[in-house]
Amino acid sequence: MLISTKGRYALRVMVDLAEHRTEGYIPLKAVAQRQDISEKYLESIIKLLVKAKLLNGLRGKGGGYQLTKAPELYTVGSILRLTEESLAPVSCLEPGAASCPRMAECRTLSLWQGLDRVISDYLDNITVADLVKSTAAGDDYVI
Repeated sequence: MLISTKGRYALRVMVDLAEHRTEGYIPLKAVAQRQDISEKYLESIIKLLVKAKLLNGLRGKGGGYQLTKAPELYTVGSILRLTEESLAPVSCLEPGAASCPRMAECRTLSLWQGLDRVISDYLDNITVADLVKSTAAGDDYVI
């Protein structure tokens, strides 16, 4: 499993909008500048998030994008499943994969199934709100 830039940028957009949610609709240009992402590439990601009803969009003056729900209601897993073809660690566990002819005798299948569960459980238990709350690495010391 390798998370693409689309998945990583979608998470960054969701966190950015969560951090600025009290400001109303946030222009695409502002998000692109803060996140250092091409506006054109960001448009395709935003379109996907709007279509899935994770974001609302408003055209015109004062328009932009905002979250449709509270940040704690979005899981990292749900966002990555939307943007990635698969989060499965091996191809035989991908959604819609053909049944493997070696499945009955595969000595490693339970290993991959367990890893798949660990990945899903981990990503489904982290929310956008958790990412907003997290501190920068090395910035958590107390004197």
